[in-house]
Amino acid sequence: MYFKRIGDLRIDHDKTQREIADMLLCNRQVYARYERGIREIPVSMLIKLAEYYHVSMDYLVGLTDDPGS
Repeated sequence: MYFKRIGDLRIDHDKTQREIADMLLCNRQVYARYERGIREIPVSMLIKLAEYYHVSMDYLVGLTDDPGS
């Protein structure tokens, strides 16, 4: 599930929810809901996250375990 993966990527990159929310131009609480799976994240934000973390969309949404695929 993408919400676990975006949280893991953020932690692996030593970023706070505030930093990622600022990059996505959204509120920290809204981003926190994305990470917890309470709120569905828009595709446009998933694209920004994939570009930011230099991973594929397939990896980000859990279709593969290979970040470069």
